[in-house]
Amino acid sequence: MFEPVSLSAVAAVFGAVGASVASEAGKWAWESAGAFVRRVTGRDVPAPTGAVERAAVAQLLLDVAGSDPAQARAIRAWLGGQGGGWSGPLAAPSLLPPSDRFFTDRRKVLALLDKEAGRKTDGTPRVSVLYGPQGMGVSAAAVHWGALQRKRFPDGQLYADLSGGSPATAPDAAAVLRQFLIHLGMPADRVPPAAQDRVERFRSLVAERQLLVVLDHARSAAQVRPLITAAPGVVTVVVARRPLTGLDAVPIPVGPLSDKDARRLLTDLAGKETVSAAGTALADVLERCGGSPFALRAAAPRLAFIPQQRRGGGGDGGGDPHGGDPVRAAVQESYEVLEPEEARLFRLCALRPWPAVGPELAVAVAGPGGPAVERAGVLLAGLAEAGLVEATPEGRYRYRPAVRRFAEEQAARVDGLAACAGAVTRAVEHLLRFAVRADYAALRERWHVGPLYRELGPGDYPDAGAALAALAAEVGNLVEAVLAAEELAAPATACELAEASWAVQLKAGRHEVLLPALRTAVRAAVAHDPDSAMAGRMHTQLAFALMELDLLAEAESCLVDASSAFERAGHLLGQATAVESLGLLRLRQWRWQPAYDCFEQADGLLASIGPDHERAGDVPRARALLKRHRGRALRGLAEYERARVWLTEALSDFRRLHDNYNAARTLTNLAETWADTSATEEALAAIDEAAAILDREQAEPHLRYLAGLRQQCLTERD
Repeated sequence: MFEPVSLSAVAAVFGAVGASVASEAGKWAWESAGAFVRRVTGRDVPAPTGAVERAAVAQLLLDVAGSDPAQARAIRAWLGGQGGGWSGPLAAPSLLPPSDRFFTDRRKVLALLDKEAGRKTDGTPRVSVLYGPQGMGVSAAAVHWGALQRKRFPDGQLYADLSGGSPATAPDAAAVLRQFLIHLGMPADRVPPAAQDRVERFRSLVAERQLLVVLDHARSAAQVRPLITAAPGVVTVVVARRPLTGLDAVPIPVGPLSDKDARRLLTDLAGKETVSAAGTALADVLERCGGSPFALRAAAPRLAFIPQQRRGGGGDGGGDPHGGDPVRAAVQESYEVLEPEEARLFRLCALRPWPAVGPELAVAVAGPGGPAVERAGVLLAGLAEAGLVEATPEGRYRYRPAVRRFAEEQAARVDGLAACAGAVTRAVEHLLRFAVRADYAALRERWHVGPLYRELGPGDYPDAGAALAALAAEVGNLVEAVLAAEELAAPATACELAEASWAVQLKAGRHEVLLPALRTAVRAAVAHDPDSAMAGRMHTQLAFALMELDLLAEAESCLVDASSAFERAGHLLGQATAVESLGLLRLRQWRWQPAYDCFEQADGLLASIGPDHERAGDVPRARALLKRHRGRALRGLAEYERARVWLTEALSDFRRLHDNYNAARTLTNLAETWADTSATEEALAAIDEAAAILDREQAEPHLRYLAGLRQQCLTERD
C-alpha cells in the first residue's frame, strides 16, 4: 500500500523541479519528470505551467498510486530521488552604496522611516516611498538611513537601481529578483526562469529574515510591486521622483534643505574660512542652489573663486534663466568652467544613456582628433570631480538624467545634429567591433552570419572565460547600442550587435537584460530583409531567451519564423538549428512525438549539407546530438528499446569525436532509460561512467542530478 503523501507535497516536488530548468541538469530533471508521468499514467500529459496545473498532475500520480502498489513504489522512489530543491545556506548581502560623508538635516524623513520600520506587525508590508525632485538627495536619504540601521537588519541589505539607461533598458522585477536570489546565496543555475516562481522563491527565502530592501529610482508601482514582501522582518524603501500611485506604502516627501542646513552642508564641504570669505555672495549661492544637496556639492569647490563682481548679491537683475531648477543651474555653472576638450567630451558622451562610459568608449565618441585612451580617462575623472558624471563601482562613469539632458541640449546647439549623429555612430561601431571579437573568442565553435566575424576574427583574450567576462561587463552598453542602431536606421548593425551577444546570452544567462535588444533586432531584421539568414538568426536568439524565461508560446512562434526565414534564405544549417531548437522546446512541453518529428526533420536537413560546405566539419557532431535527442523523445514515449538504440549510436559517435562531455550527457540518458525499465544494475553502471567523466569536468549541477537518479534506482530496487 502506498504510504500517504499529501497532494501539496507532490505538487511541491514538481514546482522545485520546474524551478530548476535554468540549468541544463534542471532541464533534464524536468524532462525526466514528464517521462515518468507518462510511464506511470500510460498517456500523454502536457507539462504543467503553473501551480494549478502542477497540482492536477500530482493528483494523477496519487490516483495511480492508490490503485497500483507497484506503481506506488515507483512513485515513492521517484519522489525520493528528486530532493527538495535548493536549500543551501543563506548569505547576508550588504549591497547598499556608501553613504555620503556629509549628510545634513532630514530628521523628519529619518523619523518617518524609523516609524514605518518599527511599527507593530499586522500582516501588511513595511514599505516607505521616498520621493522628490532630482538633486534633492532622495536616494542619499534612503542609503544614509540604511547605513544607520545596519544592526536592525542582521540578515543583510539588498539594493537595486531600477533606472537603467532609459525606460527601454530599465530592469524589470524578474531581472532584479534574479540578482537578489543570487546575492542571498542561491546558485545562478537554480534561479527559477519564470517571474512568478522567482517572486514566490524570494518571499519564501526572506520570510523569517530581518532584511532591508532599497529600490532606487523606481519608475512605477508595477515595477516594484513584485519585489515587496509582507515578511515581518523585511523593510522596503522605494526611491522615486513622485508618489507611486497604486502602491500601498507610506509616502515620505524629500524637499529642499532649509537655509540653515544648506549653509551647514556648504560649510562641511568647503570649510568655515571659505564660507566666511564668500561674504554677501553666499546668500546668492544659497538662493541659486535652492536647497538642493547636488547643487550645493557642485557649488562648494567654486565658492572660493566667485568673481568679485558677483559678490554684491542680487546678480544682474535678469531673473533666473533656469526657471528655478537648482540642478540645471549647478550643471550650467560647472559646465561653463570646463576646458574646451572636457566640454566637448561631456556633451558627446551624453548623446545616449550609456549605462557606463569608459575611456575606450569616450575615445570612439570623440572621433578623429580626440583624446587618446589615457587622456580620455583623465578627462572623465575630471568631469567626475566637477560633479558632472558619477563613478560606477566598476570604475567607469554615468550621467544623472538631468545632467545628461543638459549635455545633450548643449551638444545639439554647439556641435550640430550631423556631428551628434556621427558621435553616436562611432560609438555603436566601436561596440560592434569589440563585441564581435569578444563573442568569437568566447565561443569559437559556433557558426556566424554577420560578415565582421570573418573580417576581424577572435579577440586577443587569454581564454574563453576572459572574453566572456569582458562581454558581460559591456552588456548594458551593447543593449543601448542596438537601440541606437535602430534609431540611426542601421538595421544590419542592430542585428550584428545582437548576434554578437550570443555568448553572453548562452553562457552568462543575461536573458532579461538582453531581451529589449533581441526584440529590437528581430524588428530590424524583418523590416530590412525578412528572407535572410540574419532574420532567421535573430528569431532563433530571441526564441532562446524566451525559452529560458519560460515564455514558451512566444518562443515557439519565433522558432517557426526562424525556420521559415532560413528556408527562404537557403541556409540549411540555420534551418536545422531552428528545427532542432523547436524539438527541444517540445521536450520541455512533454510533447514527445512532435519533438521526435522535429529531430528527424533537422537530421534530414543536415544530411543535405555537402562536404564542400564551410561548416561541413560541424555536421557529424550536430547529427550525433540529434541521435541523442531522438533517444530522449522516444524515452518520453516509453519506447525504451528504440530509445536505447539511438542513444547507443550517439554515445559511439561522441566517443569517436572525443567529445567527453556529450558522451557523459548521453550516458545519463541511457541510465534513465535503464532505470525506467527497472534494469537497476545497467542504470548504475551508466551513472558511474557518466559521473567519472563529469567529476573531471567539475559539472556540479549534473553530478547532483546523477546522485538523485542513483538514489531513485537504489530505492526502487530495495
